[in-house]
Amino acid sequence: MTRVALYARYSSDNQREASIEDQFRLCEEHAAREGWQIVERHSDAAISGSSTILRPRHPAAHARGAGGPL
Repeated sequence: MTRVALYARYSSDNQREASIEDQFRLCEEHAAREGWQIVERHSDAAISGSSTILRPRHPAAHARGAGGPL
């Protein structure tokens, strides 16, 4: 079974806290259709998407997708 980590975020200007839950729900539905096992969830709230440097949880999620242990 393919193991996956999820990453969701919202910007302070255009979205709300529920946006992260909505994103996770959509990803969970997709993972279920594909038969993937979700092993981690990462999120950043009220942080701009203009730079990955400003998103503290993004590097952890990215490292997992780049071949790090899940």
